[in-house]
Amino acid sequence: MIPAVGSSAAAAATASTQSKTAISSDFDTFLKLLTAQLKNQDPLNPMEGTEFAVQLATFSGVEQQAHTNKLLNQMIGQMGGGGLGQVAHMIGKEARTTAPVWFGDKALTLDVEPDPLADSVTLVTRNESGREVAREEIGPGSGQIDWFGRDGDGKKLPDGRYSFVIESSRNGEVIRENEVGVFARITEARTDTEGVRLIFEGGGSALASEVDALRDPA
Repeated sequence: MIPAVGSSAAAAATASTQSKTAISSDFDTFLKLLTAQLKNQDPLNPMEGTEFAVQLATFSGVEQQAHTNKLLNQMIGQMGGGGLGQVAHMIGKEARTTAPVWFGDKALTLDVEPDPLADSVTLVTRNESGREVAREEIGPGSGQIDWFGRDGDGKKLPDGRYSFVIESSRNGEVIRENEVGVFARITEARTDTEGVRLIFEGGGSALASEVDALRDPA
């Protein structure tokens, strides 16, 4: 059963607060003890260097524990509030993304939403590096279209990852430019420093928070 986001976030926040309180207490206690020892040691029989070394090692251990607890709290937050368990059901489905997606032998489904005032709409295709490789007039109107990956001469573009932009024009002047959502099959999910990342078929990826639509594969 996937934990509720609210309860998981609250638990993580409580654990984090308790951990910080405990670590702070450990540091304060150790420093007080060390200061008291230095002030009150017998000048004729000072503490041996080995004893200081042991206490310094203890201090280092407390510091490492603080770092470990911080990482654990981060993991709890990821696994509870927006972790892999939350996106497991997305594996195998198609997600709509504006990130570059793989094009091979099958047409891609694009979700176009030009400006409603446009009297002309141009679909601009870019390769993975962002360079424009094709453009075509698609006419005004919103909805899903199939993209077969052809250049101006009607030849198939090379296999690779592509992204799309539409230019909405009126009376020959571009009035709006926006990215186009394209559907790609999700094959894997991973966690990184930014959160949960979805991996698409053929490579390419997007954060789960950036995906705004899902569908079953056609």
